Amino acid sequence: MKDLHDVILRPVLTEKAYEGIEDKRYIFEVPVSATKTEIKMAIESVFASDGVKVERVNTVRTLGKIKRQGRTQGRTPEVKKAYVILKKDSKPIKFFDGMGQ
Repeated sequence: MKDLHDVILRPVLTEKAYEGIEDKRYIFEVPVSATKTEIKMAIESVFASDGVKVERVNTVRTLGKIKRQGRTQGRTPEVKKAYVILKKDSKPIKFFDGMGQ
């Protein structure tokens, strides 16, 4: 099993992500090989001091775009995002406090 701190790569900080913070919805970038149960366990263990309880995890996997430079072409890296929804009785994640207002 992977180290749970390696499952969460970075938070996604966009306008859409900021809108969901008030409703306890957070977006994280995760490795392509991460499963929903691994993501749930990682969020709950990394933010355990905050009292975070995960209700649901949805994932989106996007292929990289094809880029060309002259005759050569390649793809940008593939990305997987996890949309994490916390339980109603859960405390919000302190890292995001004050960002969604």
